[in-house]
Amino acid sequence: MSKLIFRMRGVPDDEAEEVRELLVNNQIDFYETSAGNWGISLPAIWITDDRQYDQARQLLQEYQVQRSLRMREEYEQQRQRGEARSLWHSFREDPMKFIGYMGLVAAVLILSLQYFLSF
Repeated sequence: MSKLIFRMRGVPDDEAEEVRELLVNNQIDFYETSAGNWGISLPAIWITDDRQYDQARQLLQEYQVQRSLRMREEYEQQRQRGEARSLWHSFREDPMKFIGYMGLVAAVLILSLQYFLSF
């Protein structure tokens, strides 16, 4: 019976590709399911052989620790070079869009809190 090994909803393409390569390089049989036409199904990678599940789980845990460290290091390097995205970068790229989004956030907050603030 197949077992779920990796959920892919919200996973960047490069990470999904690295997971596929990891499983292929370690000769672990798997298949993928997509989110479907309406995007409500579970996009995931499934292990077809139950005997390989523990090995795949261990490999994925090691991979995720390594990726986490690598992503933090890359972010820190970008931050030191001044390339990391921030609110200021978003404002400088498109001020009207930024102001529009902040206006929407303010409107939602006002509408949400209006009842509590009207005492």
